[in-house]
Amino acid sequence: MGIARSTYYDRPQKTADGTAIVEAIAARFEHYGWRRVRAALRQKGMIINHKKIRRLMREHAFL
Repeated sequence: MGIARSTYYDRPQKTADGTAIVEAIAARFEHYGWRRVRAALRQKGMIINHKKIRRLMREHAFL
């Protein structure tokens, strides 16, 4: 095609930092499990890996 491959693909979205995720969990989803938290954050537009959600919830005693 004659164009660079980098122009074809979209840039990845910036990921939310850990503090924003923890604040979102603490504000509304404190008693949810990681699956419900993940679904709720996806509805808000925050696409985060389930492993990161589980780790942050474990570190901040939400689980």
